[in-house]
Amino acid sequence: EWPSFSNDKKAVVTLGAFDGMHLGHQAVIKRVVELAHQHDAFSVVILFDPRPAFVHGWAASHHGEEPAVQNVDAEALTSVDDRLHRMEQFGVDHVLVVHYTLAFAAMSYIFFLGRLTGKLGMRTLVLGQDAAMGKGREGDVKHIANLAAELDVVDDRGPGEVRIPRDFKPEAPSEWGEPVDPLANATKAERRAWSKKNQAKAMRAWSSTNVRYLLAHGRIQDANAILGAPHAIEGEVVHGEERGRTIGFPTANLGSDIAGYIPVDGVYAGWLVDGENRWPAAISIGTKPTFSEKTGLNERVVEAYCITEEWIDLYDHKVHVEFVGFLRPQVKFDGPDQLVDELKRNVEETKRLTA
Repeated sequence: EWPSFSNDKKAVVTLGAFDGMHLGHQAVIKRVVELAHQHDAFSVVILFDPRPAFVHGWAASHHGEEPAVQNVDAEALTSVDDRLHRMEQFGVDHVLVVHYTLAFAAMSYIFFLGRLTGKLGMRTLVLGQDAAMGKGREGDVKHIANLAAELDVVDDRGPGEVRIPRDFKPEAPSEWGEPVDPLANATKAERRAWSKKNQAKAMRAWSSTNVRYLLAHGRIQDANAILGAPHAIEGEVVHGEERGRTIGFPTANLGSDIAGYIPVDGVYAGWLVDGENRWPAAISIGTKPTFSEKTGLNERVVEAYCITEEWIDLYDHKVHVEFVGFLRPQVKFDGPDQLVDELKRNVEETKRLTA
């Protein structure tokens, strides 16, 4: 069902999953709000949930079935709540959350544009450069413009293209410190060879896929540059095995229901955020052998050591964990003394990165 906002006031509209709310998404949404103010119209975002890529990917690997409510999209960068919060910060008037299904995906873009005009009073549609909508993604910018629809196209691609392996998997860095771009100083010939070896495809720099790729390889600072803010996950603090407390490093352990994309295994510098309170934190991420039916992946462990003089009781609190840099891979130490020495170094590096 379509909501009715006003019979007299028009709407400036955009639509998409907006996963990650990166700088490209922000450019589109800011343009929607700007045009709405210019024309005394409503700013409206139509937000798809779950992500279309998740729905189509699930159907392709499950004999055409759609994901059930209990199936968690572990590839989503941000939760719907996070996206709604960011859109509110940008001054969007209305967000319509549309449950994305295969039946919805099969709609003609022409039919859908008609509904936007007839039901929402759309005066302008704002889209990114390579946006596409409707059955078979036939409604690209060129086809929509041919319908004489009032279309405003935003350059949301960022600084050129990057190349990303087609079916990349998370790969933890083996060295200490923030990983660098493997193609940073490569020649054209080296780039071609790397792309061929990794079956890489060209993709715009400002894309959710690129952010996911960077986080899956520990490149936090490069990902944050595209997001325009530290990448964050959210979860509830639960009781862990409390081994950290025995060596003087008590950690806040997140439960298994974590919203947001968990970076590759390793130790990170970042922040633990509880409401208005923020503490620098050394964050450890690891993988359990236990398999999760919700995500279809192995369970992940996220522990954050708050760098503070006071004892903080965060049990049962819903907290944000923000990432600002990669410190080191997960390694096995010879004994507790070596582990404690390394953790002390991690704390000092975290203080430096969050100063």
